[in-house]
Amino acid sequence: MTRVLQLLAGAPQGGAEAFFERLVPALAEAGIDQKAVLRRHTDRSAHLRARGIDCAEARFGGPLDLITPRIVTREARRFRPDVVLAWMSRAARVAPRGPWTTAARLGGYYDLRYYRRCQHLIGNTKGLRDYFLAKGWPRERAWYIPNFVDTAPAEPVDRASLTTPAGAPVVLAAGRLHPNKAFDTALSAVSQVEDAHLWIAGAGPLADRLAAQARDQGIGDRTRFLGWRSDVPALLASADVFLCSSRHEPLGNVVLEAWAHGTPVVSTDADGPAELIEHERTGLLVPVDAPDPIADALRRLIGDRTLAESLSEAGRRRVETDFSRDAVVERYRDFFETVKR
Repeated sequence: MTRVLQLLAGAPQGGAEAFFERLVPALAEAGIDQKAVLRRHTDRSAHLRARGIDCAEARFGGPLDLITPRIVTREARRFRPDVVLAWMSRAARVAPRGPWTTAARLGGYYDLRYYRRCQHLIGNTKGLRDYFLAKGWPRERAWYIPNFVDTAPAEPVDRASLTTPAGAPVVLAAGRLHPNKAFDTALSAVSQVEDAHLWIAGAGPLADRLAAQARDQGIGDRTRFLGWRSDVPALLASADVFLCSSRHEPLGNVVLEAWAHGTPVVSTDADGPAELIEHERTGLLVPVDAPDPIADALRRLIGDRTLAESLSEAGRRRVETDFSRDAVVERYRDFFETVKR
């Protein structure tokens, strides 16, 4: 049986963290023996332990944190893994050396200096793998393995619970309230779409600024800031369109989630979504930082349900073909078998 030590130095919420919580139990069900060393987040440890994953915790602090490397090395020596897989640069910096293979999974275009302890790198898009190669990483040690998303059907959120009229067009956006996600552009676009309500699921440092912008643009009463949500599938099931307005988006897990739950997608042509979406077939692509084209695309999907259903069905088929749980787990199994010593 393959043994994998998983290292996660993540935040309480986030796309990579959510995928980690999906992947690790799925690998366990597929016969991979795992131990996890996590930054201290009680809910995450409890989630994994409930699924039979042994967990240890560490601080994963900065350069002055001398305890975390000792904890990670101790756990590796006790567990004796075939592969150590690090998530986030802070985990990669303390990946222990020993009679095992070290690897890191990246979900962004990060500085590869932080991954010098790793022998293999996994990118969750083809673009990321190309980035590794462009930075001089050896081809035989650069890998592409995509993410999978939760495809279980979800009951739609009751719009009344979000003070949204039953018949109003709903545009859903999701992600950290950060400049990269360009929710300011989303607000400017939705302000041009008559009667449309915008739900933004996420938290972050721009919350107050974005709320003020919504009021200034006259859509304060049509915008709902939902905070961080664990029920995005239910929100998608209730929305008419999913909008990815990002300036920078290495992958776009939320695009996959929208496809999985039958919600048509409008997205900017940032790196990840542009790799995923075939324009006019699985979604509508628009330029970055361009509210007018986004508004045009939203009006088009809201007004043409035949097109919306065609795009959402094609997206669902793409998830089933390329981003299913079984397909991604099998690729990780193949990776571990190939690289372990």
